[in-house]
Amino acid sequence: MLTATDHSLALARFGHAISDPTRVAILLALRNAPAFPTELAADLGVSKQVMSNQLACLRGCGLVEATPDGRRSSYRLANESLAPAIDALLRITLVVEPDCCDGDSCQC
Repeated sequence: MLTATDHSLALARFGHAISDPTRVAILLALRNAPAFPTELAADLGVSKQVMSNQLACLRGCGLVEATPDGRRSSYRLANESLAPAIDALLRITLVVEPDCCDGDSCQC
């Protein structure tokens, strides 16, 4: 049975994962279908090294998993509940205080 601390740590890991726009874009892409890192890198306009680092972070957070396919590996969401959860999060509208959060310099 998971404790309140376990739940807190899991949500903190998820929060860390979605704190980066590239990692969010990866999760959004993988909710539709598995993909290879080179395809994801090309689609998102990042280098293979950046993609490798971001996928390692998402693996470490338990959100994606690699499936070997010959000499390559494809990636998919680690849990089938993640895609509907991400879709639900996308439906949430947040109202941000203009004085608190202003563009790229936002620290909220």
